[in-house]
Amino acid sequence: MTEPDFLSVADEFQLGMLDTERPHPLTVNLSKWAKEDLPQGFEVLREVDKQALEKLRQTIPQWQALASAIRRTLDRGDKVFLCGCGATGRLSISLEVFARQGLLKGAHTGNVIGFMAGGDTALIRSIERFEDRPDYGARQLADLGFSDGDLLISSTEGGETPFVIGATEAAAAQSFEDPWFLYCNPDEILREHVERSRRVLDAPRIQKINLSVGPMALSGSTRMQSSTVLMAAIGFAMKHSENPEGISADFETWQNWVSNDLNWQQFAPFTESESAAYRKGDYVIYDPGAYGLTILTDTTERSPTFTLTPFERDGANEPASLSYLWIKGAKTSAEAWEKILHRAPNPVEWGDLRHLTSGEAMKAFDFSDSGHARRTQRVKTNHHEFAVSRGREGITLSFRGLVETIPVPEGIDFLGENLALKMLMNAHSTLIMGCLGRYEDNLMTYVSANNFKLIDRSIRYVRLLLERHHQLQIPYREVARVLLTEKEKLKPDEPIVLKTVDAILNRFVKVESAPHRSYSK
Repeated sequence: MTEPDFLSVADEFQLGMLDTERPHPLTVNLSKWAKEDLPQGFEVLREVDKQALEKLRQTIPQWQALASAIRRTLDRGDKVFLCGCGATGRLSISLEVFARQGLLKGAHTGNVIGFMAGGDTALIRSIERFEDRPDYGARQLADLGFSDGDLLISSTEGGETPFVIGATEAAAAQSFEDPWFLYCNPDEILREHVERSRRVLDAPRIQKINLSVGPMALSGSTRMQSSTVLMAAIGFAMKHSENPEGISADFETWQNWVSNDLNWQQFAPFTESESAAYRKGDYVIYDPGAYGLTILTDTTERSPTFTLTPFERDGANEPASLSYLWIKGAKTSAEAWEKILHRAPNPVEWGDLRHLTSGEAMKAFDFSDSGHARRTQRVKTNHHEFAVSRGREGITLSFRGLVETIPVPEGIDFLGENLALKMLMNAHSTLIMGCLGRYEDNLMTYVSANNFKLIDRSIRYVRLLLERHHQLQIPYREVARVLLTEKEKLKPDEPIVLKTVDAILNRFVKVESAPHRSYSK
């Protein structure tokens, strides 16, 4: 990505005014709690989620209308599609799988189809360059067989993702069944600042559900509260498609459990133990049991959020990721993927990124028994197994001698379990990264600047750090130029934000006449 590429469209991707990009006032000491008081860290993250769920509950009447649209579509023999990018793409595919596991009556592989930018391979590594292309959203939708009468349910945390908007607008043009667009930022801000979002919000043929719940617990980390509320709204609508009036009581039961009865702090010893393993230079292998997609999602999303080495491909000369996945009993990579997805994968076999999106590329991520054996042979450092299983009493966690069971009360189904486990795992992995120094306060100083939205986020964080700690106010476009130059030189596991800060500081130290200079050692 060159400097002119971004600067020519930079005005469209300056998104710091969005709720999903702002820091949360409750979590300003998150990095300190991660290092010094993990129970307090979990308690505060629980409180942020609790507040988000309370705001979410107020939108239930709109889910009921979505539930009716889902049932209407399936009853006449048409198909339901679920679309997203990154975290929302993973939740779309997860909900497809849950639907076929009994969440949605009448669902099967032919009539409920989840997809994300870059295809199923992007479950492992987001294909960010797909996310910036609305035409790719429309093309993937068409490739999957979307036709007149089909229903598209689109989710985007920010409400401005080009891929999702492209798919949504294509669905509105092709089907008499209105597509649904779910998002987590205030309408007035999106209308004022993002033209492509304004088009969707003003389109009469697109049904909208605004699920704004405020800032994320970790600034910009939309894999947390935003993706939780999106997954809950769509999931409960699916579950109650035959009786939308049943959503309210069912959601309240689940909300009371995760917000008030579930003991989040029992996760703290696991967080400390996993952090200690990484500090020693060891690795962690997750055995997800029945929760393959939920555990895969959390472990995969650690990489772009905190600039960690991503899951490596079997047979490639790539460094090992800190954590990996092991689907026990799967003899081949293809079998492991079918156990996770409960169907054959849907890769994308076109475009200049085929080497990243194809079926062959997907098989290279080998979570089978043989893949596990090869990894532990290749990487000689200790591999500690983190097992997650479902027993009679609830969800049991086991890691390095620690064993805890999360009791699951009656009335909580597989959707509710996965949503709760998602929230706990998000808190767990975020606090691990705080233990390892991968963010400051509640600000992501490690971020992968691999698409326009993330480049903008990185630029904003650079400017904020320069102003907070060095009293430097550098124009946005000047920071962008330096950041894009540093990006070309970036080595694996280096933080683009901090590298750019250093580059700008070095420039201002050397150039005595630099404008706005107020740096002092």
